[in-house]
Amino acid sequence: MKKRFAYTLTYCLVLTINAQYYLRGEIQDEKKLPLQNVRMLLHSNHMIYYSGRSGGFGISTGTLKDSITISLDGYEKKTVGVNADIFQYITMQALSSNASKHRHSLISITKDQTQSYKFNWVVSDESYFLLVENEEVNAVKFPNTAFSLNVNKASYSNIRRFLNMNSTVPPDAVRIEELLNYFNLHYKAPEKNEVFKIESQYSGCPWNKKNKLLYLNINARKLDMDSVPPCNLVFLIDASGSMDMPNRLPLVKAAFQMLVKNLRAIDTVSIVIYGGTIAVWLQPTSGEEKQKIIQSIEELTAAGDTPGESAIRMAYNLAKVNFIPGGNNRVILATDGDFNVGETTEKALEDLITQERKTGVYLTCLGVGMGNFKDSKLETLAKRGNGNYAYLDDIKEAEKVLVKEVTQTFFAVADDVFLNVHFNPRIIKQYRLIGFDNKKDAISDTTGDLEGGEIGSGNSLMAIFEVVPQVTDTASALLTENDHVAQISLNYSLNNNKIQKEVNYNCIDNFKEFAGIDKEYQLAAAIAMFGMKLRQSKYTKSTNWNEIETIALQSYNPKEYLQNEFVRLVAIAKKVYQKKKKNSRR
Repeated sequence: MKKRFAYTLTYCLVLTINAQYYLRGEIQDEKKLPLQNVRMLLHSNHMIYYSGRSGGFGISTGTLKDSITISLDGYEKKTVGVNADIFQYITMQALSSNASKHRHSLISITKDQTQSYKFNWVVSDESYFLLVENEEVNAVKFPNTAFSLNVNKASYSNIRRFLNMNSTVPPDAVRIEELLNYFNLHYKAPEKNEVFKIESQYSGCPWNKKNKLLYLNINARKLDMDSVPPCNLVFLIDASGSMDMPNRLPLVKAAFQMLVKNLRAIDTVSIVIYGGTIAVWLQPTSGEEKQKIIQSIEELTAAGDTPGESAIRMAYNLAKVNFIPGGNNRVILATDGDFNVGETTEKALEDLITQERKTGVYLTCLGVGMGNFKDSKLETLAKRGNGNYAYLDDIKEAEKVLVKEVTQTFFAVADDVFLNVHFNPRIIKQYRLIGFDNKKDAISDTTGDLEGGEIGSGNSLMAIFEVVPQVTDTASALLTENDHVAQISLNYSLNNNKIQKEVNYNCIDNFKEFAGIDKEYQLAAAIAMFGMKLRQSKYTKSTNWNEIETIALQSYNPKEYLQNEFVRLVAIAKKVYQKKKKNSRR
């Protein structure tokens, strides 16, 4: 008996000495986004390890408790204690010197993403970023994805311009998230004292019966117009020779004059122009002096070259001189984007705006024109300027942006807004984010950073995922009533405040067949299909224009002008693209 006890004791001691623990965790940045290739020194054995593509790591260790030193270029080196009993979430802080580096801005971050082959489209002298469509992602390996939210709507009105000319649309001009933003669908006001309200709907997918759709609807609070802060607005107007066409400077003048009519006495307007030279055309003037401001705008004429860079600097300086603490300080740039003097590349302009936005001055870009329209430059400026971007194709669009939706356009309720979505791999096998496509050069840069956007008052944003559900009996057996389709974390900061806030939301399994969901969700699907068809997406190759038109007709509200117009554009697109198909066959 004693021998057996001694043997058992010895055996247990040997097991303890040789015990193997498994240290698991994930390394993230300050925005809770995974960091890959982080160097990890495990102190117990002095071995070097690296985090994986999703920021995760799994290390065998002989001790329950250990410590590691982690390092990555551009981030502060740190040593942390770790425990094999607990899944470790480790956050790394970016070096302040790294913040000033030029890094590509990503719109969405999804692991295991590949680059689809793309044609390089050229439309006259217009420029668009080459976009890479989001691919399907394995939810078991990579359950987390993140994307930036903003209220840009320029893509829809630009598409409308092409279709109204009975022309096909350059695929890279189509940004599906901006098409969805345009309609402010399914707006539901947040609870009192809340900045955002989130809703979700799980439904069937009309273009692929095997898959399903997960709609995410994010609603921003509406500001009371009687209590919105005073405005310090600088109209930065391109009056160069390239603007000397009816749909350019005359349209810009009419647009700004409409805006001025709704200003208050507490608001201030200044005007900077550039065309050959740059000048302060109108010194800061109270919104009460409407006729003076309107007359000043009316006297503008187009001539000369385009020193856009110097004009941007002057406009920001003027905004800073008249800065209103707690107010709406904003430069509003109206141009065709054709800068040809000074810094003219997207990168150089991006660096300039990145520095200027630290002053707390926002930037709104209004694009006009055709033929040499520089969409890529204006998108860059608005993104880096912590602002928004709209394209004015006619006077009705100018009225929509600057009068009917003035609070949505110019009054931000939150900055640096981005969404983290964590899918439940027990329910979701694969997922694909529709829209929010990255620029080709950004996705190929592994140092790319996700940068949140600005959300204006009363905006409703719609994001749609196409998902492949789990269908195995094993997966179903593991489900509990507490399982959710996905968990959402909405991250944002209040205006000119760097402190990040967070709203969490669980997407319940509220599945309904497509025909049974809210009409505005159905319309959102039609808009997404419309965008994918224009982008020549491989995911809608089997979808025809008749199917898109049918869903649009069944879901639109005849009393809503914008929805009526969408149905009309679908009909035009059907004719244009069917004609193109017939000609190509010939």
